[in-house]
Amino acid sequence: MTDLHRDTAAAMIETARRTGKTPVVRTFFDEATFTATHVVHDPATLRAAIIDSVLDFDQPSGRTSHASADAIIDHVRTQGLTVEWQIETHAHADHLSAAPYLQEKLGGRIVIGQHIKTVQTVFGDIFNEDDRFARDGSQFDRLMDDGETFRLGAIEGVVLHTPGHTPACMVWIIGDALFTGDTLFMPDYGTARADFPGGDARTLYRSIHRLLALPGETRVFLCHDYKAPGRDAYAWETTIASERTSNVHVHQGVSEDEFVAMREARDRTLSMPKLILPSIQVNMRAGHLPEPESNGTRYLKLPLDIL
Repeated sequence: MTDLHRDTAAAMIETARRTGKTPVVRTFFDEATFTATHVVHDPATLRAAIIDSVLDFDQPSGRTSHASADAIIDHVRTQGLTVEWQIETHAHADHLSAAPYLQEKLGGRIVIGQHIKTVQTVFGDIFNEDDRFARDGSQFDRLMDDGETFRLGAIEGVVLHTPGHTPACMVWIIGDALFTGDTLFMPDYGTARADFPGGDARTLYRSIHRLLALPGETRVFLCHDYKAPGRDAYAWETTIASERTSNVHVHQGVSEDEFVAMREARDRTLSMPKLILPSIQVNMRAGHLPEPESNGTRYLKLPLDIL
């Protein structure tokens, strides 16, 4: 069956490379959460997007801070960029988003995929949220659907829905650059886990193969890196060709059943991310903290014996 949205993305990537309308990417790596935040801009218009930002959070004290976000603000202002988009690839389980703070300082619309509504429904129940928590995605400025296009200055962009890690995962393609969120890691590290609520290893395999059919020269920027055994430096950029031929979990020749068996067995050995409970509560609200209670203090819940 033809995948029209993927084919549209492939044609857009080829056009971007042929015409030279490709973005500049500057990455900020937060070692505390192993997260790569990407500042992407069109060199012709200096229009920019910030992808998967990090709000610093000290769990023992419950304190938030902004050193990671402030470094991005300094870069944006030094380069004279205008931020149009604050992009979330999905509702992260390992760090809190700084999108509202960055929006306050720099502007830009906070955007995520349409299926965040599924995540809000599932985790709204897990956290026993009341009617004050909307489950319609309205905390975000815009929800994007599979195959929907957008622009970053003069550069064309498109989004592809890539569920499996979570129901809401979206890959963002800007010119010849693909921002994969957690769906893929560096080739020597493999793929995302698929055991969170709403995750599915078989769906993840199919989403990944949707990406592997894109042009091999496509630049791929990852959201996380954990340094595979034998590698000393963090890395967050690769290509579709490298993922296709060298990804240790899903390279050419690995069948769907083989991948599912590997992924499910591996996931059974993994503990939950240490920040999953605070992260999801904040990120399903587009990075906004829960409303203060009657004493003026904001609280995060810790549901017991659920995950």
